[in-house]
Amino acid sequence: MYSKWWMENLSVVKKTSRPLLLVCIAASLALSSGCSLLPKEDEEETLPAITPPQLSKKPEYVVKTETLVFDVPLSGKLMSTVEEDLYFTDDASRRIKSFPVKTGDKVEQGQLIAELDVTEQENKLRQKRLQTRQDELSMIEKLRKADETGPEQLERDKIEFELKKEEVTTLEKTIAGAKLTAPYAGTIISVYMKKGDTAKAYDAVATIADLSQLTVAATISADSLTKVAVGMEAEADINGVGKVKGKVSKLPNPKAENNGNGNGGGFPGGGQQRKPDSIENYLLIQLDQFPEGLAHGTPLGVKIITQRKENAVTIPLAALRSYAGRNYVQVVDDKGNKREVDVELGLQTSTAVEIVKGLTPGQKVVGR
Repeated sequence: MYSKWWMENLSVVKKTSRPLLLVCIAASLALSSGCSLLPKEDEEETLPAITPPQLSKKPEYVVKTETLVFDVPLSGKLMSTVEEDLYFTDDASRRIKSFPVKTGDKVEQGQLIAELDVTEQENKLRQKRLQTRQDELSMIEKLRKADETGPEQLERDKIEFELKKEEVTTLEKTIAGAKLTAPYAGTIISVYMKKGDTAKAYDAVATIADLSQLTVAATISADSLTKVAVGMEAEADINGVGKVKGKVSKLPNPKAENNGNGNGGGFPGGGQQRKPDSIENYLLIQLDQFPEGLAHGTPLGVKIITQRKENAVTIPLAALRSYAGRNYVQVVDDKGNKREVDVELGLQTSTAVEIVKGLTPGQKVVGR
C-alpha cells in the first residue's frame, strides 16, 4: 500500500516539475543576456573637443632694399604726327550737298572731301557779275565826264562801285569755301557727318592722317602737367603688344586748347558735335622701338617716370606708426622680443615708405 502511494506521488511531481523547469530555464537565459528583454536605452552622444580660440598674431615684415619708382599714370592712343580735323569756316550753317569719301579711304592732296550746298550763292554771283560789268561801263562813262561832275560826287561814285565789287568777292569766297579738300595725301580715319547734314563753322567733318607716322599720344591734366618734362622716361602699355619703353618727346600746346574760333576746341568730345581736334593737344611719347602692325587709334596706358630711387631701405606702410609727430616702428628680434625704434622717413609710395635712418635691411618689424 505504501509503494502505491509513493508511485502516485512521483507521477504528480513529474507533471508539476516540467513547467517549473521551463520557467527556470527562461529566467536563466534572461540573466545571461543582460537586459535584452528590457527597452533599449539611447546611446550617449559624443561631443567634439572644444579648442580655445588663438589670439591673432600681428604680421611681421622684413626690412629690405628696393628701387622706388614714382610715376604719373595717363591714358592715350596711337595717333599720327601728321593728323588733323577738317572743317568748314563759313559762319553760315549750310547743308552738305556732297560727301564722296568714307572712313578708310586714301586721298590725294586737293581731293574733294565734302561740299556744301551754295546753289543760292552761285545764282547771286552770276547776277552780281553781270551787274558789276554794267557798273564798270557806267563808271568809265562818269570818268570821261569828270569835268562835268564835282570831285566829291565822283569820289562817291567810286566808293559805291568798289562796294559792289566787294559783294562779288565775298560771294566768290563763300562758294570757294564750300568745297573741303584734302590738305595733303593721307587716309580718312574718321567721318563725323554725311550728305544732308548741316555743317556749322569749325565743326569737324572728317579727320585725315598720314598713317606712316604713328606715335603715342596721351591726355594729361593741367595738374599732372606740372610734374612732367620733355625727356622723362616713359612706358606705354599697348593692347595686344605689352609694355614698350620710350621718352616724352613733346608736351601739349596750351594754345591748341582754343583754336581761335571761340568754340572751345581742346580735347575730343565736349558738346553734341565734335570740335576740331589736334595732336597739339596731346603729350607725345617717342618709343625706343615702335612695334609693327599697330593701327591708328589703338588704346593704351602710359606711365611717365618722374622719379626713381635705387637701393632705398623700405618697409610697408602697414608697419609704420605715427603719434604726435613721432614716427616709429616695432622691431622684433629672433627671440620674439619687441622694442620701439624711432625712424626718419624719406620717399613714400602708395604701398611702401623709405627709411632714411633707424633701420637696416634684414631686421623684422611688426605690422599694425
